[in-house]
Amino acid sequence: MSDVPESRVEAKARVIVVDDNRLIRELAKDALDELVSVETCASGEAALEALAREPAMLVVSDLEMPGMSGIDLLERIRLEQPGTEFIILTANASIDSAVRALRMGAADYLRKPVRADELGAVVEQVIARRRLIEENERLREMLDVVESCRTLTRCLDPGEVYAVALDVFLQSLSRSRGLAFFRRTAIPTSDGVAFRGFGEADAVMLRNELVNQKSFDMESVDGIEVVHEGPVVDLLRKSGIHGGRVLSVPLRGNGEELGIVWIIEDEGARAFEAGEIERALIIAGHAHIALANAERYSHAKERAFIDDVTEVYNARYLLQAIDHEIQRAKRYDKQLSVLFLDLDRFKLVNDQHGHLIGSQVLRRLSEVLQPCIRQVDTLARYGGDEFTIVLIDTGHEAGLAVAERIRRTVAEAIFDGGGDQTIRLSISIGVATYPAHGMDREHLLDASDKAMYRAKSLGRDQVCSADDLG
Repeated sequence: MSDVPESRVEAKARVIVVDDNRLIRELAKDALDELVSVETCASGEAALEALAREPAMLVVSDLEMPGMSGIDLLERIRLEQPGTEFIILTANASIDSAVRALRMGAADYLRKPVRADELGAVVEQVIARRRLIEENERLREMLDVVESCRTLTRCLDPGEVYAVALDVFLQSLSRSRGLAFFRRTAIPTSDGVAFRGFGEADAVMLRNELVNQKSFDMESVDGIEVVHEGPVVDLLRKSGIHGGRVLSVPLRGNGEELGIVWIIEDEGARAFEAGEIERALIIAGHAHIALANAERYSHAKERAFIDDVTEVYNARYLLQAIDHEIQRAKRYDKQLSVLFLDLDRFKLVNDQHGHLIGSQVLRRLSEVLQPCIRQVDTLARYGGDEFTIVLIDTGHEAGLAVAERIRRTVAEAIFDGGGDQTIRLSISIGVATYPAHGMDREHLLDASDKAMYRAKSLGRDQVCSADDLG
């Protein structure tokens, strides 16, 4: 259940008029009733009780009253509610006291007898000045928020955008606890979580619920909301996280990027206010732009590593991937197999059917190869009709088994030759494994390439191991 505070609804200002004279109170109420929300009090003590019950923007008080004087009331209000404006009503004989009140922070003073039009004009002027000050303060806060959002523009990785946005939310709203939960588009079926202000045990519990148990659906949140019950609060309580309400802010890019930020209201802390929602909307807007930019950058970077014909990775990406996976295999004492594939007599396809059909065959071949390997493996076009596959955490025997499965799959596949023609192909594959056949990229690729050429020399359409090299 959500209860977003109404933002910037211009309600009537609340004004308290304090005077022991009933006629003055009635005159003030008649003069101000259409302009502001008026409450009248006969003493300073009653005025303090009214302020404790509900704050006011302005107090208009007689200077001389039985019991608490106007000066005494001003001193108390300055101490207890310093944001409240104050106007003094004074007789001519008390001008010195009125000046003292101005020095203490009163906004203005009026001489008695007070005229209704004069009172209305002064009150309207003080309220207008106060609202102008508040608007300037609000604009300064908004500028500070926009300035804080500059850090988002430097983020080129989507995951970094969510984490930085979380920091900006917490800083701009002066809150201490929050988390960002997001979909990691670069790693399918994987989600990310960034925590701030949580202990390690709480973070582990929440991560398990969000990432492993899939206890929350990001798609279910359409817009910014403040919730005090429902799936978000239930999930936090299930994880042992206690607090007040939760500010929930969805973050989206222009494509697949999707995440959500939760800012948690600590128990006993102030409730989320309309100004905080306004600042949160500004941050969310900047985060959207940052995510869109990160998406464009990621896509451009990805395209630089994608082969135009087959739409699998190109040799440039392959070389980086092998280096990365070798380092990973060294770190975790794992094996790594590399398959080097080459179509048999592919030149005949180009000669008989043309290069356009040849490109279509290569594209179709990449589609045939994809289901033969895992999502974590890397398929790349090395060049021409040569392809390379990197099988992580895969020993030599398992690599040979994958290669044989690929060989059979290609032999059984039917390729379009244009018109009513079909094409049948075979493939030769060489297999080399880290660390047995090479400790670096060059030696592994060379060993698998030579094993592939040995398969060619033995009659094609077969798999050869780097073990068989002389």
